[in-house]
Amino acid sequence: MEKLSSVLLVDDDTTNNFLNELLFQQLNVTDHLLTAEDGARALDIIENTAGPDEPALILLDVNMPGMGGIEFLEAYRRLPKAQRGATVIIMLTTTMDARDLSRLEELNIAGLVSKPLTKEKIDSILQLHFQRQLPAGA
Repeated sequence: MEKLSSVLLVDDDTTNNFLNELLFQQLNVTDHLLTAEDGARALDIIENTAGPDEPALILLDVNMPGMGGIEFLEAYRRLPKAQRGATVIIMLTTTMDARDLSRLEELNIAGLVSKPLTKEKIDSILQLHFQRQLPAGA
């Protein structure tokens, strides 16, 4: 499988980040895995990562202290198109408030995935948004 240029995990839960990092390493999806614990840090990473290392995929938690997922999306949408690249944004959720769901529809995300991430969920994201599939032995 052709690897993704970069994946950005945005979640304030360090345990989730650690487990997700391990999963991505095991599946060998990308050589460039970036993490941020809030939306503001994620924006900094995006603004300072250009070219082939810009994230192809952002997995974004909804509820985080400081700048949460929805606020991140609103700020992300205002970035110059060159900084937004061809990034696919997937929201990671546990439960969703109806107001959050309606707001997300306006912000043009690629989809919602319930936590925790699994091999099957990552494979589904790869197939649906990148026309790639995990190798059979992954």
